[in-house]
Amino acid sequence: MIFFNNSTLFKRLAILVSLCIVSLILWNSYIFFKQFKHEERIKMEILAAAQKEIVTNTDLDASVSLPLKVIENNSNIPMILVDEQENILNTQNLDTNKAKDPNYIKELLQQMKAENQPIEVNFSGTSKQYIYYSNSDLLNRLTYYPLALIVILILFLSVVYLFYNSNKAAETNKLWTGMAKETAHQIGTPLSSLLGWIAILKMEKVNDTYIKEIEKDVYRLNTIANRFSKIGSTPELKKENIVDVTKQAFDYLESRSSKQISFHFSTNTQESYTLLNTELFGWVIENLIKNAIDAMLGKGDLKLTINDTPKKIKITVTDTGKGMPKKMFNQIFKPGFTTKKRGWGLGLSLSKRIVKDYHQGKIFVQNSEIGKGTSFVVLLNKL
Repeated sequence: MIFFNNSTLFKRLAILVSLCIVSLILWNSYIFFKQFKHEERIKMEILAAAQKEIVTNTDLDASVSLPLKVIENNSNIPMILVDEQENILNTQNLDTNKAKDPNYIKELLQQMKAENQPIEVNFSGTSKQYIYYSNSDLLNRLTYYPLALIVILILFLSVVYLFYNSNKAAETNKLWTGMAKETAHQIGTPLSSLLGWIAILKMEKVNDTYIKEIEKDVYRLNTIANRFSKIGSTPELKKENIVDVTKQAFDYLESRSSKQISFHFSTNTQESYTLLNTELFGWVIENLIKNAIDAMLGKGDLKLTINDTPKKIKITVTDTGKGMPKKMFNQIFKPGFTTKKRGWGLGLSLSKRIVKDYHQGKIFVQNSEIGKGTSFVVLLNKL
């Protein structure tokens, strides 16, 4: 277990073993290729000897069945027989249709010269012939064998790597889920105490304005605790008016944000219903607004617009902040990715999970310009 928990050691060992396997495959294939090529060379030399035996045999009664048998048995190695002036005397195992073209024969002869040294057939010093040949189809296919094995090995290692990463991601998700639920549990204890203190303050006839503000923050803490308790489980969705839920989250942050930020809320309808978990969806809106505030460094214009269409509800959050390059549009939704000096990079990744997985909607960056601002869009299905 200690060995597998040391992920760095495990990865290095896996890479080392893979390199050793690949090296052995390549070396053995190279040796086998050389041996097979040598055997084909011997075969062609025997064929050359048979060719010489037939030509130089002057005994009419002598049998030439064996040399002919040797020549006929060459059924897989392409060859061209030429004289000293490179006039083509005979061919064997070539493509029947292509062999009718003299240019094809000449090109093939040049390829054979590059592949293998010719075999000389010397007829008692009077004349010479040369056998040029190329590798057989089997030998050519053998050259791709190591590549096929390497591809298979790469695919296997990729599967192992993806399996390892998925297990690691699952463990990380379990850890975050456990931390979220434990946080919700820990918040619950002081919340109960705060509710008791609020009751005492009411009995002491403290200013109602103060009590109401404290109640708002206690309600806020209770909402946060409920959100954390729902992480990792399937939330209950109910028919809700998206305008009211969004406006509530918008108003809460507006009242507690810098006065140098100008908040604008607009909608083309007062009622638009969809299936929602109000606590989790409110978290999405708050994350988008908080990101917009951070991007503007506490000063600028923030607009939230709700557009009701026949099938979709479109919520757009626009800021006048620093903006971002297009290559970051997808990266910002990955867990752990953040451009802030102090941040966990979880807000937008959780928002995407809430919108996509729990509400079957979409969240994305509509547009962004450096120094001008960014627009986020949330799309939900309308009832």
